[in-house]
Amino acid sequence: MNSAFQSADWSIFIVYFLLLALTGWWFNRGSIGTSREFFTGNRQIPTWVIAVSVLATAQSAATFLGAPDYAYRGDLTYLTTNLGALAAAFFVAHFLLPKFYQYKVTTAYALLQHRFGERTKRHAGWMYLVGRLFASGARLYMAAIALSMILFTDIAPPHVLGAIALLCLVSFAYSTWGGIRSVIYGDAIQCAVYVGAAVLVLGYLFWQLPGEGSQIWQSLQVPANGSASKLRLFDFGTDMSPAGAFNLLSTFTGFFLLFIASFGLDQDLTQRALSCRDARQGTWALVGSVLLVIPVVTVLLGIGLLLFLFYQDPAYHSSEGLAPQSRFAGETITVFMFYVLHELPAGLRGLVTVGVIAAAVSTLTSGLNSMASVLMEDMLKPKLGAHLSASAEVPLARVLMFLLMLALGAMAMLCFYWQQYSDTPLLAFALGVMVFSYSGLLAVFAVALFSQRGNTFSCALALLTGFVVAALQQPYIQQWYLPPAWQFDLAFTWQLCIGFILATLVALSGKPQPVTTWTAKSAGLSSQRSEEVSDACLSARN
Repeated sequence: MNSAFQSADWSIFIVYFLLLALTGWWFNRGSIGTSREFFTGNRQIPTWVIAVSVLATAQSAATFLGAPDYAYRGDLTYLTTNLGALAAAFFVAHFLLPKFYQYKVTTAYALLQHRFGERTKRHAGWMYLVGRLFASGARLYMAAIALSMILFTDIAPPHVLGAIALLCLVSFAYSTWGGIRSVIYGDAIQCAVYVGAAVLVLGYLFWQLPGEGSQIWQSLQVPANGSASKLRLFDFGTDMSPAGAFNLLSTFTGFFLLFIASFGLDQDLTQRALSCRDARQGTWALVGSVLLVIPVVTVLLGIGLLLFLFYQDPAYHSSEGLAPQSRFAGETITVFMFYVLHELPAGLRGLVTVGVIAAAVSTLTSGLNSMASVLMEDMLKPKLGAHLSASAEVPLARVLMFLLMLALGAMAMLCFYWQQYSDTPLLAFALGVMVFSYSGLLAVFAVALFSQRGNTFSCALALLTGFVVAALQQPYIQQWYLPPAWQFDLAFTWQLCIGFILATLVALSGKPQPVTTWTAKSAGLSSQRSEEVSDACLSARN
């Protein structure tokens, strides 16, 4: 086994951290006066940089490690989920972004204040925080597992905890001083690092395989083991189990909802669109990010396809080589991680390690900043009001980010045991945890935008319903309340659809209660702003 770092790996490791320190200093020059500037960058960041930032944030270490594994075991159908993402981007651009910019909100949930009042905004913010804690914690855990395997050659809990601490500290240091500006520009750098690492691995794998490109293409189209073509792009099936999570039916239902929530209701990505100059630039940033995802994911899936030939096809697989194992020290691992641990030469192994860190850091810095923005803008500032001076806003935001860093680290350690207990593949686990918060948030925003019903109580109940319904659909929960014959295993996309429908019905059950001037004033708004709130209610209903 050839898994220990060598001098070439450590050199790349050190150069990467020096690059982080240098770029962090460069982007953090100058002072930041208010929390709005800290969380939106005064809306002066170029659109193309924001598009790359959305790409980097969405493509976490789970995708970096999980996408090759999906192609190794399946085909290219994961790529078609971008059709749902593109449709969702246009939906968000048409129905949500104009309202965000019209009312100059700092978070997505402030829009709900105009429709249902201050309490609904806070409830939605708390649901987002819980969901983001789950999702970012899961991604942190996956990156830490990979980092522990490569650096320490095991996944002992102390080493996993050390990897978590390293990722948390790097992310916190990088994002805390410059705010969203350093996060967005840093994302562009992290994206270049992990995409570059993936391209080099793809090239090295292609070099390892004998034969020309046409022969490799033919071997993937007609696999030697008699399985279906590895180059299948569209799955027209109707399988609703996890095996069919990436078919076209799922793409235009569950994935469509998933990406609406991700782009327009999840502050982690919505904050990027709110950093653009206007709604039009925000639209280009979202659509551009989806288009940029396609070649990046294609490279990652290509690694999985070549790994299939490397390990499974007799024409390419050497009998003297190690057969890929699905376990490492008792932990389930992807075939890509097995390849990194056993086959990659010194230097390239270090570059892949840096790629895992870069993918994790881009996601973590975004999560820390977005969660702090919700806590600050939606929870604390309306409560503190005049007691919070402008000069104290940014220091308080940084303290919140430190506390959130500790919470994410704790959640990552919890995921260490959660995923082992649920025995869920990495990619499905990372996407599935979003269902818990997205189901209710989608329902509340849908009722706010497209109906005249709903109130503070029904929306709060809908948020809770979405979370509970998602939990009850998990196979490891069903065993506690359903007999074996009644238990079912749905893809996370269909879990999201069911949770969304039930939560929407709950939200619609409430009789409408218009936002009053008192509600607006209680949120710290002026009389002129109160009139805007009333106008917002009417426009939301229309």
